[in-house]
Amino acid sequence: MAYIYMPWLFLIQILVLLGKSKAKVPAVIVFGDSSVDSGNNNQIPTIAKSNFVPYGRDFFGGRPTGRFSNGRIPPDFISEAFGLKPTIPAYLDPTYNISDFATGVCFASAGTGYDNATSDVLGVIPLWKEVEYYKDYQKKLKEYVGNEKAKKILSESLYLISVGTNDFLENYYTLPNRQSQFTVEQYQDFLIGLANNFILTIHGLGARKISLTGVPPMGCLPLERTVNIFDHDCVAEYNNVALEFNGKLKSLVAKLNKELPGLKLVFANAYDIFLQIVKRPSTFGFDVASVGCCGTGLFEMSYMCDPQSPFTCSDANKYVFWDSFHPSEKATQIISNYLIKNFLAKFL
Repeated sequence: MAYIYMPWLFLIQILVLLGKSKAKVPAVIVFGDSSVDSGNNNQIPTIAKSNFVPYGRDFFGGRPTGRFSNGRIPPDFISEAFGLKPTIPAYLDPTYNISDFATGVCFASAGTGYDNATSDVLGVIPLWKEVEYYKDYQKKLKEYVGNEKAKKILSESLYLISVGTNDFLENYYTLPNRQSQFTVEQYQDFLIGLANNFILTIHGLGARKISLTGVPPMGCLPLERTVNIFDHDCVAEYNNVALEFNGKLKSLVAKLNKELPGLKLVFANAYDIFLQIVKRPSTFGFDVASVGCCGTGLFEMSYMCDPQSPFTCSDANKYVFWDSFHPSEKATQIISNYLIKNFLAKFL
């Protein structure tokens, strides 16, 4: 029974760390995919959207924001834990401006990947374009606070990167092009090269404190379990690929920390805690881990999460997953607290 209280123990430990440490980051800056997109896709023509109910029903005010969750997502919890605002706004959201973005901003786009071909699948923002938005943000920040203060904010901010899952599940394993060019091992290496170049780019633009999140146990996402027609268990092949890819990301982190001056890059490994929650849900206070809360939970996400569906669960806190691809707010908070305690605490 003691394990049920693990999330609260994590939170207490985080607050203790915050109380003891004088170190603070001035802002949280986010790059990535739907795991961290707070609403940028609302502003582009794509089907990869979630700015409608039942998404956001447990968010502040019960409103959908474009987050692929019933509530908040990892950057929100991380920002709050670091003593900043409880939500990170999307850069393309016209209701915000540079005064809001000065302490936190999100450039992420649901459906994107390291591979430009992945962003093409659903017509979303490629990673290189997220960087272009970041450059635009830098200019606005310098105009807002002045060159010196902007430079300080940019160098001392915490940068969160969460991307990669779509490259495998949306692109490599779904479409023929990359499979005809690469074995899965070669494709992993191709992505590592792109990750390397991306980090070199943002480091060159001033980023120094960077968290690189690995991919989760992809085979345990409800959608993948649904199409695993033999036993509806986690797809072992996908989980093995995730482990292999995460190992290569960890090696990349070690290499770049040696090569790039002033860089503090951490590999934030969410795989283990995510798998523990899926395999032992009751230990963490969940009832259901095989399907999502939205609709039947078997395959629904984005527009298939019909607000009129009679099957959507009444209490998302009982579910590890909100839709067939994304964790519920409760699971997200547990994972975020774990990452803060075990990987991001060094930035406090």
